[in-house]
Amino acid sequence: MSLFSLPTLFLTVVALSAGAPPTRPTAMAPRPTPLVVAAVDHGAFDKLLKKYVNPKGLVNYKAWKADQAAFNQYLALLSKNPPAAGWSRPEQIAYWINAYNAYTIRLVLDHYPVQSIKDIGTKIQIPFVTTPWAAKFFAIGGEKMSLDNIEHGTLRKKYDDPRIHFALVCASISCPRLRNEAYTAARLESQLDDQGREFLNNPAKNKPGKAAAQLSKYFDWYKGDWTSNGQTVVSWVNRYAATKMDPNTKISYLDYNWQLNEQ
Repeated sequence: MSLFSLPTLFLTVVALSAGAPPTRPTAMAPRPTPLVVAAVDHGAFDKLLKKYVNPKGLVNYKAWKADQAAFNQYLALLSKNPPAAGWSRPEQIAYWINAYNAYTIRLVLDHYPVQSIKDIGTKIQIPFVTTPWAAKFFAIGGEKMSLDNIEHGTLRKKYDDPRIHFALVCASISCPRLRNEAYTAARLESQLDDQGREFLNNPAKNKPGKAAAQLSKYFDWYKGDWTSNGQTVVSWVNRYAATKMDPNTKISYLDYNWQLNEQ
């Protein structure tokens, strides 16, 4: 027979268990802090624009082509730092507008001297690519991209703000003025509105009127953008133009001048 009977063994185990210290729950490992990627600082681009672009938005491409080290560094910064999820909406929009304008300048400098950015299209030897805007000549975040990808695939598609058309500059005389400063998140709203006022009140680009108006082709090409969210072309023009239009104003469109926006 065993030294301990079953009842005695049971009582012994219970007594030992009662005197044992309570088992501590296993501590959970702390969750890693999400990595916050700071928005790109566009200060380098701002300095270049102030140096090579005059108040009228005309560019000294010849001088810029001879001095590209700082510009190449800025483009490399853009290429390696696409907008992250933690960026604010203004930070993202400012990034993409600056990227569009900077890579447009890059394209012109790569082919300079040219009379028009459209002349570059005839020099692109890529199957199915017939315009400079469709050429994937740069990369952002490891993805090959074109100017069309930025304008139509990102800015127009994702952010739904027609004012971007006042800010994107295709290196042509009839484009909106290229600001001689970079777009920033802090000043984005005022910069876009300022671009709208300048564009709509420049008689070389728009001639609003009550009985008849001659507007930029932008208001024809992107009519769907201007008439979204219950807006109209007239309401957008009247938002910025000193001369107001009536709802029934007869609208025609000015010929587009594709000559290079060069000093």
